[in-house]
Amino acid sequence: MIYLGVNIDHVATLRQARRTYEPDPVWAAAEAHLGGADAITVHLREDRRHIVDRDVELLRQTVQTKLNLEMGATDEMVGIACRIKPEMATLVPEGRHEVTTEGGLDVAGQEVRLKENIARMRDAGIYVSLFIDADPRQIEAAARVGAQACEIHTGPYAHAFHDNGRDIESTAAQAELAKVGVGGTAIMQLGMRFNAGHALNYVNVQPIAALPGICELHIGHAIVSRAVFVGLRQAVAEMKALIRTA
Repeated sequence: MIYLGVNIDHVATLRQARRTYEPDPVWAAAEAHLGGADAITVHLREDRRHIVDRDVELLRQTVQTKLNLEMGATDEMVGIACRIKPEMATLVPEGRHEVTTEGGLDVAGQEVRLKENIARMRDAGIYVSLFIDADPRQIEAAARVGAQACEIHTGPYAHAFHDNGRDIESTAAQAELAKVGVGGTAIMQLGMRFNAGHALNYVNVQPIAALPGICELHIGHAIVSRAVFVGLRQAVAEMKALIRTA
């Protein structure tokens, strides 16, 4: 069975656009749960551009399923995670000037620091995942630093799918899909959980969901976008149905 983690960051983006109190991402988490979400994902960024500390505090108290905290690998964020104790923390690269996360974490380039941060969180009872590219070097480094899961960055696949007529049979889309699949196999062979996410939507998700051994998909922007028209509960249910039938 594949689990769906719903990222509700962009509910907070809409709230922050007016610097007001609505829509409340805490309410969004409840709606996502009622739609069938298996986890709620939020990214607490250094600049607090959307999700803020208050949201994480309240979500920790109210989420009735798994809470996945996406975060940079900084002392501040590790400290927050160890205090809040989400069920899962996903370490991601972070840049102040990026619109969204633009690539996977360079695990191989910072093994010592990541190993220390991961050990702190695991000691606090937090399940730790790393958001990485489908690169054998990064996957092997993830295992060495103690990650329990790797979330493969599916952005290159999603862009290849879109740029080639939304044709999954295109050479480019097939090549990127194969990279994700090979990466997933390597992750599982090293004893870690195979997750995936980024830029997945209602037309490109099924080939990823059909990959052998995949455990969790984390999807946000597409679900929140559809929710504008059909409501969040329905948008989550529709995505969950696509994943289950893949």
